[in-house]
Amino acid sequence: MKSKILRVAAIILIVLLLLASAWLWLTLNWSYSQGERAGYVQKLSRKGWLCKTWEGEIAMVTMPGAIPDKFEFTVRDESVAQKINLLAGRRVVLDYKQHRFIPSSCFGETEYFIGDVREVLESPAPQIPVAPLAPTAAPGQLPASR
Repeated sequence: MKSKILRVAAIILIVLLLLASAWLWLTLNWSYSQGERAGYVQKLSRKGWLCKTWEGEIAMVTMPGAIPDKFEFTVRDESVAQKINLLAGRRVVLDYKQHRFIPSSCFGETEYFIGDVREVLESPAPQIPVAPLAPTAAPGQLPASR
């Protein structure tokens, strides 16, 4: 009787471990959403007691003088973190994937995981050609007909 209870308990424990492993794999490999965010890197630091991850935020400015929105993110790849550090102070675009319901903060403090970063190269405003104005008549004169 005692060995049967131990066997059932072991099977339940193994099933629970398999379900937890499957859940962890699913949340880390299946993204809920993905996209890009552009802005200026405010901070990037390596955090964590046991599991160290890069945590950062960018200030997204829509127009000069507007209050910036902050976007907090996690970087798991060391080479991407180094690229972000090299581009500090410049406007960047972060490619992210959002992973929801990750069971532990050991994998990152946010849902947004950065996969790549690139600098935004500001291009000058396009020059719009302006047609020359037609000659106008002086006050009190009729315009010349063609």
